[in-house]
Amino acid sequence: MDCIQERAEGVVVRVRVQPRSSRNELAGVQQGALKLRLTAPPVEGAANEECLRFLAKLLEVPQTRLRMIKGHKSRQKVVLIADANIESIRLQLQRHGLD
Repeated sequence: MDCIQERAEGVVVRVRVQPRSSRNELAGVQQGALKLRLTAPPVEGAANEECLRFLAKLLEVPQTRLRMIKGHKSRQKVVLIADANIESIRLQLQRHGLD
């Protein structure tokens, strides 16, 4: 999976966000990034907060371990999952239908 990479500090996930959707959902992989549809609008960081909250729930990791490192004002984002193992992240994504 091209959208995730392992680094010394954890796992980095590339995400493409579609704000103001009808529901929060993982919509597959698009352009080398996980596509997330989020209900939150892209106003005052609401979509960024919802992105981190939804990813934490999806990947079953504490939200405190997630940090947005790039793309605060863009649909394309890069999220660091601190102290994560790439295999456990892949397993969680496979459970949600991604290979």
